[in-house]
Amino acid sequence: MNIGRTGTGPVTAGLAIETRGLSKHFGRQAAVDHVDLAVPHGTVFGFLGPNGSGKTTTIRMLLGLAAASAGTVKLLGQEMPDRLHDVLPRVGALVEGPAFYPFLSGADNLHRLDAAGPHTVPATRRARVGRALERVGLEHAAGKRVHAYSLGMKQRLGIANALLSPRDLLVLDEPTNGLDPQGTREVRNLVRSLAHEGTTVFVSSHLLAEVEQMCTHAAVMSAGKLVAQGPLAELRQAGHTRLRLVTPDGGAARQVLSRLGLSPEPGASGPALPGTGQPGQPEPGQGSPDGETIVAALDAAAQPPEVLPEDVVAHLVQAGVRVRGFAVERESLEERFVALTGEGFDVAQ
Repeated sequence: MNIGRTGTGPVTAGLAIETRGLSKHFGRQAAVDHVDLAVPHGTVFGFLGPNGSGKTTTIRMLLGLAAASAGTVKLLGQEMPDRLHDVLPRVGALVEGPAFYPFLSGADNLHRLDAAGPHTVPATRRARVGRALERVGLEHAAGKRVHAYSLGMKQRLGIANALLSPRDLLVLDEPTNGLDPQGTREVRNLVRSLAHEGTTVFVSSHLLAEVEQMCTHAAVMSAGKLVAQGPLAELRQAGHTRLRLVTPDGGAARQVLSRLGLSPEPGASGPALPGTGQPGQPEPGQGSPDGETIVAALDAAAQPPEVLPEDVVAHLVQAGVRVRGFAVERESLEERFVALTGEGFDVAQ
């Protein structure tokens, strides 16, 4: 489904998207459950979650394509759906995949879609269609019938439709679906350039790697609930910090960690493989430690103040524990999201 109408307006201060208690029920099933979104203007905002987590249903409610069971929605500072006809001309969207006339060319499809908008300017249509096709890298296929387009080309044509006129907000549902690596890079660069020009871009995706490379902010959905949101850097920092210790004196090391209020993570310790700093995962450049790998969360100490890594090493050495490897690791964004949702994310296209 494509939504793309002409028109721009003044960008209101504050949030481009704001929801309060947004919910959608299908019978007794809550597809979206009291979601409070806050999308700042000018950001590239990743809407992240496993398939089936409620992302597309939320987007449909944002755009007035589905009625909410409860809660409120504001787009560009305006109440939805009450101000739908004022707001949608300032919004471009690609939702649930592009739909086109298969036996018309890409350019002809865009001409028809633009002509269907009540606020479009016929005199500038040809130039705008040409610019949109060029921007998504389809100028060479403008005259080709859409039934001959690949899925990736159809995705890009859908984005071109959303870009036929300047937008204050662009909503893209899985925009890199079906794209090859080169097409994915092109879409990523396009999104960044739009944000640089002042457009807020709201990108729904289940691809963690794409969100990390493209977005400045993110929200995480799980089973219809919003479990985290904020700047990407803050979401990264919210994860646990762990120490990884390699020593032949496992028993003594555990006693020292226990006195410091630290406990090894369940299943995180065991015999170190030759040439590794951790069990079961060979790592080049770690030497050949002969001993045991112990992992413990530094920010989960039983007693304050927080234990510093250098303090841990000093206590180990004072107790006669031989330290053959020591590292401090921050929980990756992937691990953080898996901890929040209990499910894995695709991390590659």
